[in-house]
Amino acid sequence: MELGNIWKPTYGPGPEAPRSSTPGLVAMAHGFLRLVQPNALPTELINFEQSQSGFSQDNINKLLLYELGFLVCVAIGVLLIILVPLVGCCFCCCRC
Repeated sequence: MELGNIWKPTYGPGPEAPRSSTPGLVAMAHGFLRLVQPNALPTELINFEQSQSGFSQDNINKLLLYELGFLVCVAIGVLLIILVPLVGCCFCCCRC
């Protein structure tokens, strides 16, 4: 397996849907990912040649805005992980 040039990597086209026996589920997963993250990563914001403290607040804000779809999904997931057992406990224990 050849690694190529680590310092200046070359990237190919985006990932393609794998061949699967369940093309409907694969299409649904890729559709969700395109809905959550429709834009390409802004690589001009990430410069690995500068020092570690070189990230400006503006670049960090732009990267967080880029990841906003995933952050919303994580927040909803954490909320459901907390609320579903809590509501289930209330229904089972209280029986109002």
